Amino acid sequence: MWGALRDLDTSALPEKEKALFRFVAKVNHHSPKITAEDMQPLYTVGWTDEAIYCAISVCALFNFYNRWIDASGVRPMSEEAHRTYGQRTAQHGYTRK
Repeated sequence: MWGALRDLDTSALPEKEKALFRFVAKVNHHSPKITAEDMQPLYTVGWTDEAIYCAISVCALFNFYNRWIDASGVRPMSEEAHRTYGQRTAQHGYTRK
């Protein structure tokens, strides 16, 4: 994973995932400039319209959440709180019963 974050092109990820991450980077930084031509590398390696739509949606939602958190003053959780919540989620899943 760290290899992909440091240098996507030389990472061990398959080319299919690399193509998607390159596209997501463009969604993050240059979304108004995306054209149908930007989709072609994704189709070439086997991504479908539905998968591309999902990638765009996830990227957009995380951008929304990050901006909302930053602007609303939500405080980050402590490392201890992250560990506790992670353990609870591992034991019980994401939903409360």
